[in-house]
Amino acid sequence: MDHRVRRPVLLAASTLVCSATLASAATPPTQLFGFTAEESAAQRSIEQRFDADLKAEDLSAWLKNLSSEANHIGSPHDKANAEFVRDQLKQWGWDAQIEEFYPLYPTLKHHTLELVAPTKFVAALKEPPIAGDETSTRTDGMGPYNVYGADGDVTGDLVYVNYGMPDDYKELARRGVDVKGKIAITRYGGGWRGLKPKLAQTHGAIGCIIYSDPQNDGYAAGDVYPKGGWRPADGLQRGSVADMPIYSGDPLTPGVGATKSAKRLKISEAKTLLKIPVIPISYGDAQPLLAALSGPVAPASWRGALPITYHVGPGPAKVHLEITSEWSQKPLYDVIAKIPGSQSPDEWIVRGNHRDGWVFGAWDPLSGHVDMMAEAKAIGGLLKTGWRPKRTLVYASWDGEEAGLLGSTEWAETHADELQRKAVLYVNSDTNGRGFLDVAGSHSLQHLVNDVSQSVKDPETGVTVGARRRAKMLVSGYEKGASENEKKEAKIAGAGGDLPIGALGSGSDFTPFLQHLGITTLNIEYGDEDDQAGVYHSNYDSYDHYVRFGDPGFVYGIAEAQTVGHTVLRMADADVIPMQFGSFADTIDGYVTEVHELADHKRKAAEELGKLLDQNAFALASDPTRPLLAPERDPEVPYLDFVALDNAVVRLKKSAKAYDDRYARLTAGNPRLSAEQSKQLDDLLRGMERTLIGARGLPGREWYKHLIYAPGLFTGYGVKTVPGVREAIEQNHWDEANQYVVLTAAALTAYSDRLEKATALLGGGA
Repeated sequence: MDHRVRRPVLLAASTLVCSATLASAATPPTQLFGFTAEESAAQRSIEQRFDADLKAEDLSAWLKNLSSEANHIGSPHDKANAEFVRDQLKQWGWDAQIEEFYPLYPTLKHHTLELVAPTKFVAALKEPPIAGDETSTRTDGMGPYNVYGADGDVTGDLVYVNYGMPDDYKELARRGVDVKGKIAITRYGGGWRGLKPKLAQTHGAIGCIIYSDPQNDGYAAGDVYPKGGWRPADGLQRGSVADMPIYSGDPLTPGVGATKSAKRLKISEAKTLLKIPVIPISYGDAQPLLAALSGPVAPASWRGALPITYHVGPGPAKVHLEITSEWSQKPLYDVIAKIPGSQSPDEWIVRGNHRDGWVFGAWDPLSGHVDMMAEAKAIGGLLKTGWRPKRTLVYASWDGEEAGLLGSTEWAETHADELQRKAVLYVNSDTNGRGFLDVAGSHSLQHLVNDVSQSVKDPETGVTVGARRRAKMLVSGYEKGASENEKKEAKIAGAGGDLPIGALGSGSDFTPFLQHLGITTLNIEYGDEDDQAGVYHSNYDSYDHYVRFGDPGFVYGIAEAQTVGHTVLRMADADVIPMQFGSFADTIDGYVTEVHELADHKRKAAEELGKLLDQNAFALASDPTRPLLAPERDPEVPYLDFVALDNAVVRLKKSAKAYDDRYARLTAGNPRLSAEQSKQLDDLLRGMERTLIGARGLPGREWYKHLIYAPGLFTGYGVKTVPGVREAIEQNHWDEANQYVVLTAAALTAYSDRLEKATALLGGGA
């Protein structure tokens, strides 16, 4: 999936501060967060034994085997891989089983795309073999397609819509162009794939074509495969176009697991299925279509790297698009492995990575999956020495993620009640490659993540991965053209405190755990220095490509296994769940400030636009030979009542500081908690994230219930924080904004209530 929506990395401070900060960051702390000094020594010994069992040759062998054949849902190799992973886990001492689910999964039977006017051209819709890539001679058995697009046979004028995002349609309207009754062609990038045909459909298009422009991930980015890692002319990107911002998982069983006996919607009733055909193509196939367009020249920011003049149309280019699929339920195979906890078996640390790919999937997702397997094998090694985790470990190899988080969602929905009672943490990964540590998730774990980052060395520089990430943030904030967010975060990095982690939207298997069930969640990966993006979801995401351009030597695979493994082991073995809430409170304070500023900015922009419209400024400024219509007038923006939310944040910051202060005393050895007190405290901490779940869910998409983190309705994978308030403001839904101010404030108040009870157990007031 497109889980790698990277947040900007950070900012600048003085050279002296930077040097001192990086030097101190390279020295691991003597005491681990969540452990006393005495406990830290024992925990370090466990982690050192864990690290010693991680072998790069294991990662390489598993990756080559798992990616040797196509492994999408319904393929023979998908089931074979599930059985292989299950059997390996059993050999390592885990209780491992396969759980089957039966989602709707259409597979391609036939498709055609051709230019029928003003000239003739038939798109190849194939990815030919590449010399030196062993698996590229094989196919996935059904060709490239976008799953959950509708069947159809349509012919119409072509219109180029850039990235196909909401603002792009506003630009077309200013040029007097629309897509009603036409076929839209859009390039990948700028927003999630599934929004492109959804918005085309909303604007009246009868079909949608999505192509990969070489500006984004082809020859404009670097040498193409096989010379370099980037997308060749015939490479194309498959992917799901289900409307996942409404709900993830099986389109026919929202909210319940897709077991054989589950009650299902009719296909016509499923809210996440498209009603128009959509097809992915290469830039080699796209160039003749785009070159045949006339009409207005595309705005400068719309022009890609093809050697043509980009026009928007419509016409004279006319295309014929036909797609037929086989619509049925297909089995998927989740591998679930457990090691019972020795002291708290009803507290679960859940770890997952998906296994299915969009053909061979060596990078996405198997690079992360083999790292998870290495963790599981090393934990099995610890078992042989007599060690047992205090809390239960659950390791999950998900199937069907690429189509829409199917395996993880169906499992989470099936076991929802048990997970909400028992799950302490869900840790996710997906792809992995050379580069920097990248972490996002629940901000109550920000301090833990920073602590873990000081226990893992970067394999190419020798400093800790935390120190290297801090350096990256400082340099990014210093560079010319740095964004305000990069400059802001660089100041944080330069000050020497905890580095911020990102917020989670969607695009990988954490979604059902965090945003539907309210389970504390982390997503941990390495990347940004690999050259893998050019073969994303293509036939060339292969073992041969990955060992050249992804992670040669699998050294960052070992770093990933260490980072996630240390996180899992510390969460499993700490006497009290290691959380710190000051980071969460400060982050929420920042989010609330942002929604204040969003409303103020929107109000000011509407006023300025109104003045320009009243002055007829757009008509006077327009080139008469290339006329641009004036934009539509924005509605007036009222003043919203943020008082309840502001007050909730003030209380949250006080409650968080009180707890963190008392918890610091606990890990210093004072006070000592009884076993019963520790259990009571864990019960409170385990439920913290669930207080942020709203019973009514988000507007128009009730499956998403988290009031702090959600994928945006019009960003897809990209996160919207404080989403009920933020998106209501963006969409001019003022009554709704005021309602969600109150609902979000109530959730934060419940969070503070629970946190204050935890503080009281530690012997301190709020």
